[in-house]
Amino acid sequence: MQPTHLDFAIDHLGPRERISPINNIDFVDDRERVLYHTDPALVEDCRRRNEIPPSFEVAGPRRQIFFDPADLHCGIVSCGGLCPGINDVIRAMVLSLFYHYGVTSICGFRYGFEGLNPAFGHSPLELSPELVNDIHQKGGTILGTSRGPQDISVLVDTLERRGIGILFTIGGDGTLRGSRAIAAEIKRRGLQIAVVGVPKTIDNDIAFVDQSFGFATAVTETRTAVYAAHMEAVGARNGIGLVKLMGRQSGFIAAYATLASSDVNFCLVPEIRFTTAAFLEALRERLVSKRHAVIVAAEGAGQDLMEATGQRDASGNIRLGDIGTFLRQAIQEHFSSIGLEYTLKYIDPSYTIRSVRSNAYDSVFCLLLGHNAVHAGMAGYTNMLVGYWKNQFTHVPISLAVSRRKKIEPGDRLWNNVLAATGQPAAMY
Repeated sequence: MQPTHLDFAIDHLGPRERISPINNIDFVDDRERVLYHTDPALVEDCRRRNEIPPSFEVAGPRRQIFFDPADLHCGIVSCGGLCPGINDVIRAMVLSLFYHYGVTSICGFRYGFEGLNPAFGHSPLELSPELVNDIHQKGGTILGTSRGPQDISVLVDTLERRGIGILFTIGGDGTLRGSRAIAAEIKRRGLQIAVVGVPKTIDNDIAFVDQSFGFATAVTETRTAVYAAHMEAVGARNGIGLVKLMGRQSGFIAAYATLASSDVNFCLVPEIRFTTAAFLEALRERLVSKRHAVIVAAEGAGQDLMEATGQRDASGNIRLGDIGTFLRQAIQEHFSSIGLEYTLKYIDPSYTIRSVRSNAYDSVFCLLLGHNAVHAGMAGYTNMLVGYWKNQFTHVPISLAVSRRKKIEPGDRLWNNVLAATGQPAAMY
């Protein structure tokens, strides 16, 4: 039975005393909830104790709003690495603010949180429906992006000086932690500024969110690389196709890419331990029996097998060893030592995947994320993000989302499906 003490409460700036200007739409009642999970034993246990089961607020437009649209200035910022769909989210926010609520003052802060620090000299971009008209047809982000922390007090000074009422942040774990710090400083100063996040992670590893935007596009784009690896492998005797994909701490892209192609024979992810010797023996057995093999490895897989770099990137993340080149060298050395002839092709499509435009599914998903972020901000919710749980958009406290990392569990259905699809040994150690 899962714990019931998780805090799903959403911060807000104060009473909502204005009528929403939106017409011809179904408003969401604050009491509408989405159960965190539907374990009957847990639900019954909560009922016996007269407690509300752990659940999220349902996202969507509220009949009463906090801000006066005619006097509201909004800011949007995108941080971290590129991901398909960022421009779609920006466009959805601008169009919703402008056409749903009549907000006409919207600025985009350039190059991530740097754009809120005057020391960098980045002039904000004035966002309008005309400017964002076709940006959803392009990859990347119209605002630019950056990594790394900034002085929170300086960032809030900028928000206060520019009269920003709502700051929308688009980013992953680091961005959300920065957003939480900004919200805390705003609260300490007693300011009425809302901070609303849209989770952006191509790895799909934000906790308490079923799916993040860009993930579906990324999985779709992996099929070209995996197909190429498969063709190279079957085109030669003892052919090996090795593909490295994104996934620092969570292997969802690698796992779903494996299931999407059905041509992968080994899927290596950060969550599932393996040893070099056991993997190489399993690979040898595969070549002896089938004469070819396709390997998909998430970038964070097998880090314990390599010498730690001891370095960190601008976001504070440990710089990973290159599992792709490590495996390539290990395969070459091992098979050469035992006299097994082979052909190996290595493919790393990471940056070509990150920079593409979103597919149709993600475009829809991004549109609704952007709209729901605007609805939350206009209602005065703050220190929260728009999530997606059990096919519904939700409100998630940032503190909850950054409390853990979503990962593949060794015994869950996803990993069991991967094992069934690949035929790889359940344990390689």
